[in-house]
Formats: sequence, C-alpha cells, structure tokens
Amino acid sequence: MLKRIFLSVCLSAICYYTYAQDNTSFIIKDITLIDGSGAEARSHVSLVVNEDTIAAILPAGTNYPVKGAVEIDGQGNTVIPLLVNGHGHVGLLKGETIAAANYTPENVNRHLMQYLEYGVGTVLSLGTDQPAAFIFRDASRMEMLPGASFYTAGYGFGAPKGVPPPAFGPSILRPLSADQALQEMRRLAVLKPDFVKIWVDGEPRLLPEIYHAIITEAHAHNIKVAAHVYYLEDARKLVDAGVDVLAHSIRDQEVDDSLIIAMKQKNVCYIPTLCIEEFGFAYATLPEWFADPFFIRSLEPGVWDMLKGEDYRQQQNNDRERKMKSLQIASRNLHKMDSAGIKIVMGTDSGAQPVRALGFSEHRELQLMTEAGVPPLKVIQYATYNGAAMLGIEQRTGSLAPGKKADFMVLDANPLQDIRATRSIKAIYKNGKQIQ
Repeated sequence: MLKRIFLSVCLSAICYYTYAQDNTSFIIKDITLIDGSGAEARSHVSLVVNEDTIAAILPAGTNYPVKGAVEIDGQGNTVIPLLVNGHGHVGLLKGETIAAANYTPENVNRHLMQYLEYGVGTVLSLGTDQPAAFIFRDASRMEMLPGASFYTAGYGFGAPKGVPPPAFGPSILRPLSADQALQEMRRLAVLKPDFVKIWVDGEPRLLPEIYHAIITEAHAHNIKVAAHVYYLEDARKLVDAGVDVLAHSIRDQEVDDSLIIAMKQKNVCYIPTLCIEEFGFAYATLPEWFADPFFIRSLEPGVWDMLKGEDYRQQQNNDRERKMKSLQIASRNLHKMDSAGIKIVMGTDSGAQPVRALGFSEHRELQLMTEAGVPPLKVIQYATYNGAAMLGIEQRTGSLAPGKKADFMVLDANPLQDIRATRSIKAIYKNGKQIQ
C-alpha cells in the first residue's frame, strides 16, 4: 500500500513539477534586496545564483564570480525570500468541502503547488494529516514532491468529542488519560513528526494533565509542541507546561506582563493568525480585496459564488461584533508581543476552511500584521526567517545570503512602502529554479 502511495506521489510530481528553466547560473541585476534577516533593505545590488544556491550578493555593476551566467535585468524590482507559513492545513480542502476523503496525493500536490505559486516556499501542516503525510514529507525532503516544502505535525491531539471536528479526519488522537496520551505520543514519535499539535480550547477541554504528558514526552524526543489556543488563562498554563508555540492569538483579553515575561524566559513563539478572525466577518459586506484577481484565483471552485450569496453574507452577520472584537484584541496583543521582543512567526490556518484560501491568506496576514503596528521590515522577517528558525531550517532557507538556498520571489513593487506589494509577484524561484 505504501509503495503505491509513494508511486502516486512521484507520478503526480512529474505532472506538476514543471519549471520555466533548469538549474543554471544566473544574475538578477540592480535589485532592491530585503533578505529576511531583519536587516535594512539594500538598493542597487545584484543577486548571483549558482545551481540551487545563492553564490553572492554584490553591488550592481561589479564583476561577477560566475562565468557564463545568464543576466536578468532587475531594475525597479524588489527581491524577498519565499514565505514560511508556520500554521497551515494541507490536503483537506477541495471545492466547498473540508473532509478527510479529500486527503489524496493529487490534492496534497495541488495545495503545495498553489502555496508556492503564491510565494509560500514552506508550510507546516499542523495536526490534521493522515498516514501518507510522512511519505509526502520524505518525498518533499528529496525534492521529489513539487511545490512548497512540506512539514507535518502528523496526527494532532484533541479532547474526546472536542475540537477539531470529525471532518478533519480519523487520525486525530483523543486520549482519555495522561497515560494514554503518553503511549500515543511515543507511537507518534516513532514517525518523527516535525512538530506536535494540541487543541486546548473548545468544549470539552483537553485536560492539563493530558497536555502536560504530551509536552513532556514530545520534548523527550526533541520534538516541539504547538498549541491551538484562544484564552489567556490557557496560554498561561501552556507556557508553564513548556509548550513551544502558541499557534493562534490570545483573543479573549489583552495579555499581561507576566505572560510576556514567561514567554521570553522560555523562548515561546507566537503565531497571530489574525486573518482567521477577519475571515469570520469580512464577507458580510464585500471587502476591498473581493474583486482582486489575486484573491479570486486563490479560491477553490464554487467558493467565490458562495461568498457572494446572500445566505452566506447573512451568516457572517451572526456574532459579528464578537468576532470583530476578537480581531481587535488579537491585533493589540500582537503589538504588545512585538514591542516586547517575543519571537513571532507568520501563520494563517489556511486550508482549514474554504474561506481561508491557500496563498492569499498569507499575503492578507502580512497586511493585518502591519495594520496592528508591526513595521513591514519586521513583518517580512517574521514571515520568512523566523518561520524557518521555528522549524530549525534557518541555516538553509528563510533568508537570502551566500550559501543558502535560492528560494525567493521577485516583486514589481517595494513592500516596505506598502506591504501589499508582496502580491505584485513577477517571478518565483525555488532551489534556484524559476517556477513562474
């Protein structure tokens, strides 16, 4: 069975994995470079790529170390690293449905390609994957699976009869006791997931003794744990328990200094996922991006018509004030976290609902982060280098420097002037190959 799945993955990859050029040496001349490290942008530089690696970053007009390299005029363009989505869901979404039955090699490949076509070079799928995910992950490591690099938390942990809903699939682990959680975590560790995911909020709740056991055992296997949270009190208990990542904003009240101090002491990352709050009410009135082709192209078949429908727009009015307040609190908490120096990673929860479109959600998240008061240069760092660092791959990707992977996008405008310029994608390169 596993061999058939692997063959299906590889055959699908051959169908999807078409590039505009082979690996070669080339130079993009006279660009503005935002390298993702948080350093100031550099104007009038040239990016030299040899095979799949950045060979040099040089002042425009200097001699180049690679003979016979193809020269590309980049004047007026800005180059940034490919984005890292620290919280996504791959394979579940198809059309207007979220269902375990959608989790096929073809659908996973399609999602990873869509992410990449929107400039997302890496995605961590948090806890809703199925057994084949580990084959997909390994194929991705060998560069046999196209699209965004695929990282997986495998099977997440939730409370019995709690979140996530059954539609997310049969692989969700729902231990009844701390001992059962310990045993299930040990079995999961054998598969070497890139992360562990726990759902803590919702009713019924995941009990503290259960998530303590999961976190402790995951750390014994050197695996980090990300938690789905909503409430400040849950976040406080999770940080005390040793969680590595809060994978959503705290949205019930503003964070206090004691939590921020504890997060800094324990090096806890924070993923705001602001866009999921906005997507919960934005379509009651048509948002400013609704007619943007960049948005429309990201939607699954039938979803745009669903969003335009009067029934759906009326549904969005339900509890609208609470959802808007949640976004306001989340935005203020992001600003506090940023000001305090908490490690922030961009993530969107895209792919978990039809309205959270793969690709567009990530660019919208960048805009919401800037609207929360985070400067665009830092937002880009959070969406590139910080995400790679959370995954432990920052030595290879996530920022642009000699010796690192040539994973970047070329933009027609400068996102430091308007973060929406990340949508002005002219070309995308992954492993030194242009995909569009």
